[in-house]
Formats: sequence, structure tokens, C-alpha cells
Amino acid sequence: MAFDNIYKGKKVLVTGSTGFKGTWLCTWLTMLGADVYGYALGIPTQPSMFEVLDMENRMHQQFGDIRDREAFCAYVQQVRPDFLIHLAAQALVLTSYEEPFDTITTNVIGTTVVCESIRKITWDCTCILITSDKAYDNVEWIWGYRETDRLGGKDVYSGSKGAAELVIKSYWHSFIKDMPNIRLGVTRAGNVIGGGDWAKDRIVVDCIKAFSKGETVEVRSPKATRPWQHVLEPLSGYLTLGWYLAEGKCLNGEIYNFGPRAEQTKTVYELAQDLANLWELQPEIVQLTGNAPFREATLLKLNCDKALAELHWHSTLHYEDCVRFIADWYKAFYQERGKDMYRLTVSQIEEYVANAKDQQLEWAE
Repeated sequence: MAFDNIYKGKKVLVTGSTGFKGTWLCTWLTMLGADVYGYALGIPTQPSMFEVLDMENRMHQQFGDIRDREAFCAYVQQVRPDFLIHLAAQALVLTSYEEPFDTITTNVIGTTVVCESIRKITWDCTCILITSDKAYDNVEWIWGYRETDRLGGKDVYSGSKGAAELVIKSYWHSFIKDMPNIRLGVTRAGNVIGGGDWAKDRIVVDCIKAFSKGETVEVRSPKATRPWQHVLEPLSGYLTLGWYLAEGKCLNGEIYNFGPRAEQTKTVYELAQDLANLWELQPEIVQLTGNAPFREATLLKLNCDKALAELHWHSTLHYEDCVRFIADWYKAFYQERGKDMYRLTVSQIEEYVANAKDQQLEWAE
């Protein structure tokens, strides 16, 4: 499989390992033969993909607060990872309105703690720090944001991600860039969807919970446009960046956007309708309310030319396959009791990799 020679037999430490995105990443890494170590505050949802896939028995999991500098730095020194991938975050926009202090401390102080741990690493280590497309100062123009565009949103969540980027930049220039044993990259991605997500106030989760009970789902911002991408798309970007950094095939300390194809930009209503169709439900099950609890940006796109030019990476999964993956995963969970969900998750990763190989991506060769 792809990346075997890079991650096989290597220690990979993933923060935020019990979350939706973290569980998919840890699953892929176990498939690649990596020795996976996780660090997370706890199990974030019920149900939880981490528990459904029995990941605690497939990897080394440590529970702790990413804001606890002493504990996390000690864990890094104990594990001595070859790769460190930082995903831990408060990732929900609505929660940031309800818990602004926790959002800022988790996303900003947590990132600072990770940078502190990197500063103390004495062995060779490749580090990938993930923030968000919300870090950009979004003026809702039709062009994709480039890595050099202005950061800093108007809401707490966006501000926390922009601030995390400033922390990384300051640590990079003050300490890390002069460390010959460290290779570091920063990534931005957003609107990630896929099977196994149960976080609150997300359109896919709201749809699936309603569909599984035969209830209608209320769409609060039906005209909001998002560049939807399956979770495997940015994860392939992170793994590609780790490979390129570890082998010195790209510049150290750079930032990369990972986003979907242009045609993946659909409205929230269109996505909900497509999921209902794959669930074999009537379109009336999707109801419009327009009753959003806050104003969220209606358009945010990324320019991924840099990732294509320097990492030979681009999105490969078509929108129709993305939605099919999601529907198949949740239908298996809710309608096929006893289904091996780990095996299903692995099979979707394998299909994704096979599709990428067909498109002759360098990372999949």
C-alpha cells in the first residue's frame, strides 16, 4: 500500500486520536504497519468511532489534556515518536460560542504545548500541525484562499485557529527552524465529512441521526455553500506531507492547504437531499428552517495549487463517491447489527487508495 516504506514500523504519535478525524487517521496508520500512539482528553461522543472500531486495543492510547504542558511533554519524551501529528482541538463552531474560553485555551494553549514538546525533542522527528481553513480572514469571495492570504476570522473559533497559526509561526522562527533534527509542516483543511462522526450540530450527523429514526431533519442554513470533502482527502495530504518532509523532498516549515475538487462545492440542502436519497427516503424528510443560532460564513474555498506543485497531491474522490461512502458506513452501523465496522472502514480506505492509484497520484505509487 501507499506509504508503507515511510510509516511501517515507525512510531507515530497522534493528538486528538479519539476524535472522528483522529480515529480515521489512526486506522489508516495501523493499516500501514505504524506503531501508533494516541493522546486525547477522552472519548468525545456517544457513540464514538474510536470505540466502535475498538481502537484502544489496536494502538497505544494515553488520555490527558493537551493543555497540560508537563504531562504531554513527558509523554512525548517517553514515546520518542518518529512522527508527531497534532489534531487535538475544539473543532465545533457552535461550541465556540457556548464555551469561548475552552475553545481558545484548547486551540491556542494546546498548540503552544505541542510546540514546546517539539522544542525539547533531541531525536529525528517529523511534525505535522493541523489547524483549519477557518484560520483565514474570510471575506466570502469566490476565489480560493492561498497559504499567504491574511489570517484571523471574526468569530471565536476562527480567531482561535488564526492565533494557533501565529503561535506555530513564532515557535518556528524562534526555535524550531534551527533544529536540524526536526522537519515540520502546517496544514489547513475544513468541512470534512465521513462515516463515524457523531459530533453535535454537524449537518451529516443531524441527517443520519434523524434518518436512523425515520424522523425529519431540519436544515438551518440550507443555502450555505461548503466545499465538502471526505475525511480521507486531507488525511492523504497529511500523510503525503509527512513522507515528503521525512525524506527531504519539500521545504521545511511550509504551510499547505488540502481541499476538495471544485465540483464538490454544494449547498447544505443539496448534501442533505443526496444523503436522504441514498438512504432511500423521500425528499420531504429534509425540512428547511433557516433558524441558524448564529451567522456563519456562507462561502469558504481553498486554493490547493501549492500542494499540487510541491507535493504532487490533489483531491481524488468525486462528490458522488464521498456521499456514497458516508451513507454506506452509517447504514452498516444502524441497519446491519454485528457488522465489522473496522473492516468496513479499512475497505473504504483501500477503495480510496485504489482510486488514487488509478489517477496516478505520486503518493499512491
